[in-house]
Amino acid sequence: MVMGEQKLNNGFKRGFPSHWLERQSEPKIGRDEKGYFIYTVSENVKVYFEEYYQFLEKIERRCDSELLALEQKLGQIPPNRTETLAYYRARKIILDLLLKNILSFYSDSANLGVIMTPWCFGTVILEKVEIYKDRIARGEANDADTGDFPYYVLRYIDEIYKITLLEIFEFPEKAFSVRWQYSELLKRYSQVLSNVTASLQSILFLAKNQNQES
Repeated sequence: MVMGEQKLNNGFKRGFPSHWLERQSEPKIGRDEKGYFIYTVSENVKVYFEEYYQFLEKIERRCDSELLALEQKLGQIPPNRTETLAYYRARKIILDLLLKNILSFYSDSANLGVIMTPWCFGTVILEKVEIYKDRIARGEANDADTGDFPYYVLRYIDEIYKITLLEIFEFPEKAFSVRWQYSELLKRYSQVLSNVTASLQSILFLAKNQNQES
């Protein structure tokens, strides 16, 4: 991708582009000789916006390339090769979900919490795959790629989702060993936001009642 385009292959643009960063007055955002940065919610680690977006752009290109190859393979495999079809469909489900989340995180312009380190992003995707897999197993989500043999597809997802993500991210195995730290911190952050929202609603309700009484 040419520097300065600031968008994904499918046209999605950065949620916090350079021109926004140059005009913003957000106290959480800093700038040094390397560019604009923020200390992440989940890890309290300095992350540069440019590096974060370049990481997502790189992973999107890998996803696009592999998904294209998977589509070609799936089109060439005979219907009676059940196990082979199940493996490739499982891999496709994992990569489709990853790509969907890349688009969502990349284009998010409302939540600075999406800016995170690559390892933290990988952990988020890992958990999203697990949640989606469980939803398919419970019949709460329909995915066309499970085909006529969902049991085999789910079995392969369970077997390969971690190694598939490690490969596409080019992470070492230890990248997912600290997942509990990220998960706990993100849950706490979500709870804090919920509490703040509830408090604001209570204040607005009281103010409305006082205005009506007066």
